[in-house]
Amino acid sequence: MHRIERVVEAIIFNSRWLVAPFLFGLIIGLAAMVYKFVVKLVEFIAQIPFAPPAEVMVGILTLVDLTLVANLIVIVICSSYENFVARIEPAEHPDWPEGLIKIGFSNLKQKLLGSIVAIAAVNVLEWFMDIERSVDNVKLAWLVGILLAFAVAMLVLAIADRISDGEGSRESAPVNDAGGRARE
Repeated sequence: MHRIERVVEAIIFNSRWLVAPFLFGLIIGLAAMVYKFVVKLVEFIAQIPFAPPAEVMVGILTLVDLTLVANLIVIVICSSYENFVARIEPAEHPDWPEGLIKIGFSNLKQKLLGSIVAIAAVNVLEWFMDIERSVDNVKLAWLVGILLAFAVAMLVLAIADRISDGEGSRESAPVNDAGGRARE
């Protein structure tokens, strides 16, 4: 019976590698984002001499939007790999950015929601900058409402994480002695 349990555990634990094709798919999606960014950048550069300042700002906001989405994809890829597939040792990769390794679930939620709020905010700014041409108050109200909903969700998540971190740290935090060394 114990042997069967080990086999089942091994199958379940090793199934984490089935996440790898999804991560490769996200890498392909990231490459698609690079392509779209380059296309938008070329279009943006071509229109700069003839565009009014408001259109230049909208073009810049579009580039910022694509960049934020690309950053979001990178965060998901790196965090998913480290949390679910294999551990990454920072000492073996000293030149890797700290923000891409050792992302816990709580940090991942905050980074994801923060990126989504930033993307939504950029979309709302694009609408405000281009409000003369696209006066659809219902759509603008939905955009602002969604932005506010994401912002409230981020605030609630941050408060929940702060409360849960506070409870966990009181139970498991080591106590320092007079020399600054941790003791249990």
